[in-house]
Amino acid sequence: MRFALPNFDLDAFVRSTLAEDLGEVGDITSAAVIPADAMFAGAMDSRDAITVAGLPIAEAFFHALDPEVEIELLVADGDRVAPGTDLMRLRGRARALLTAERSALNTIQHLSGIATLTRSYVDKIDGTGATLLDTRKTIPGLRVLEKYATRMGGATNHRMGLWDAAMIKDNHVAVAGGVGEAVRRAKTAGIASIIVEVDRIDQIEPALAAGAMHLLLDNMDPATLRGAVTLVGGRVPTEASGGVRIDTIRAIAETGVTYISVGRLTQSAPAADIGLDFAAA
Repeated sequence: MRFALPNFDLDAFVRSTLAEDLGEVGDITSAAVIPADAMFAGAMDSRDAITVAGLPIAEAFFHALDPEVEIELLVADGDRVAPGTDLMRLRGRARALLTAERSALNTIQHLSGIATLTRSYVDKIDGTGATLLDTRKTIPGLRVLEKYATRMGGATNHRMGLWDAAMIKDNHVAVAGGVGEAVRRAKTAGIASIIVEVDRIDQIEPALAAGAMHLLLDNMDPATLRGAVTLVGGRVPTEASGGVRIDTIRAIAETGVTYISVGRLTQSAPAADIGLDFAAA
């Protein structure tokens, strides 16, 4: 089955990425060094323990330049693999495979890096009942792919953009004149999902009274979070956000919050160490 994501055009992504690399004259190194009829076989493997994401997208780069390439996927996106694990075997036209190599690797390294970091956070809160959320802190143009990678790592997607839920933050509150007034305006506008950021306990009741449907508890320490969760009393979901790190997330999850959002999943994930070794076929 062909890989597909909502609101993502795989063919256009592959075309634009390859065009960026090829420029106007193409891969001058492969054209000069590799005979036109040469065939290569190779394997893509992980040098570290990772959670895989982006394998079908990497595959698409090779198919774009060599429609007859033979590819065997050995693992699936979302799988955890040990160092030295082969992810993909392929055989095809040498020039095409070498030309597509960097675009394919860049994509799977970036997405697997996000999935791997995400999985480490998910593992830390296992058994607490809290759900890990991603954020909109994504590279422009790559949001759909990066949020796909967080799902492969076990997180749940939060807002995909500014359009799918209202999130009333401190600057909105400042301009509107208060938490309650900001929420009332959102409700009057007919918005179905209203998330409200609060950074003080005394903002919780006004937000709930005005109709907040989800409270984002911003930059609160675990003791304050626990008190906030108690005060909310299950009336709406609660979300801890701001400054969450791998060494603090467990204590945050144990306060009883419904969700924990972490921007660094997409903002700061290091690329996974994945390589591709070819030999003449």
